[in-house]
Amino acid sequence: MNDTSKIIIENILTKQREFFAGNQTRDISFRIEQLKKFKSAIKIFEKSIADALWTDLHKSFEEAYITEISIVNQDIDYHIRHLKKWSKPKRVPTPLHLLPSSSKIIYEPLGVSLIVAPWNYPFQLLMNALVGSISAGNCAILKPSPYSENTAKVMEELIKGTFASEYIDIVQGGRKTNELLFKQKFDIIFYTGSPAVGKVVMNAAAEHLTPVVLELGGKSPCIVDKDANLSVAARRIVWGKTINAGQTCIAPDYLLVHASVKEALIEEIKLTIREMFGDDMQKSKHFGRIVNDKAFDRLSGYLTNGKIVAGGITDKSKRYISLTLLDEVKPEDAVMQEEIFGPILPIMTFTEIDEAIAYINSNEKPLAFYYFGKSKMAKEVLMKTTSGGGCINDTVVHVGNHHLPFGGVGNSGMGKYHGKDSFLAFSNRRSIVSTPTWMDLPLKYVPYKFFKLIRKII
Repeated sequence: MNDTSKIIIENILTKQREFFAGNQTRDISFRIEQLKKFKSAIKIFEKSIADALWTDLHKSFEEAYITEISIVNQDIDYHIRHLKKWSKPKRVPTPLHLLPSSSKIIYEPLGVSLIVAPWNYPFQLLMNALVGSISAGNCAILKPSPYSENTAKVMEELIKGTFASEYIDIVQGGRKTNELLFKQKFDIIFYTGSPAVGKVVMNAAAEHLTPVVLELGGKSPCIVDKDANLSVAARRIVWGKTINAGQTCIAPDYLLVHASVKEALIEEIKLTIREMFGDDMQKSKHFGRIVNDKAFDRLSGYLTNGKIVAGGITDKSKRYISLTLLDEVKPEDAVMQEEIFGPILPIMTFTEIDEAIAYINSNEKPLAFYYFGKSKMAKEVLMKTTSGGGCINDTVVHVGNHHLPFGGVGNSGMGKYHGKDSFLAFSNRRSIVSTPTWMDLPLKYVPYKFFKLIRKII
């Protein structure tokens, strides 16, 4: 996919700044109308989006709809229903020493947004952020990943056919285009991708003091305790790990299993794999493919770590790797050094829960955290660890609740979005105090004749 030139990027940015200065995007009815147009366009392009996701990543229509299209549609509907309420100025209390003034928060758009998305959920991760940008009243330049080329082309057709380019536009390309974009002055940069590139984005944004939302990743742990329901845990772990062939930022990255239930859990997982995908996963339309040869080679290299107790089948010509369980994995193994981002599930054991907690806390703060076991212990584990989000006795599903903020912490990201948090992410919360002129108390003025009284008040 060809890169976009500097001249084109600068021209789009100039036109969008001019359009934003006209204040049309500040109008709430305009924003709601754009959200409705957006949803209508998604409906028209639904089949094209699903077909492109199948070509790029071997996603079935069902998976494409559940994990990409429906999530964006639900968020659009939620914003349409609540935007008028969210955007109203919010009255807040005023302390005694500032009376008779009144105080409020005004929600105003930041300006022109840059939204850069990865290849693994190319539609959802680009368009869900766009919902927040539209809702908050911004213009936007979108940049999809070239690794999901077919989906990127469909999204370009959708965007250019739905919105005026001076309002929302999309540019294509690889690293060179990203570098050109990051050098420009935007009012907010919303980036989803790896922590390594997140640091590049943050460094570039610092040049203009541009605020950033960074949705990154990391090694999301999954604890299976001795009192967990193993059959349920197996189904939910397999489901969460096999969506998009494990190429999911919040997929369970590795298992920490109580030693007393490890063998039983492995057998339950094997059974679940057969129930979900049959005897040959490669023949299932519901199991994806690795995005490219480079990623395939990296993942295949992990299969030498530990002991393969399930899966381990590969086909480079189809970029296929079966869901693979690696037992007897050590913390120093390569598979435990970086986010796996594929259908490989290392297993380590513990005998006391504090061992698992200590291991998790010795690493970077994860994007997601999963615990299978009784709720009493779950509360203790949550209190002693941290993550961007997570589930108790489930995996991944928290991303589908737009009432919950989604995002990372520390190395797994900064800033939150989804639902109202998307509106807030792209808004400036402007603090305003209004003071009447019919009264002008002398307390605050030099030479502070009433200082003794002021000290009693504040």
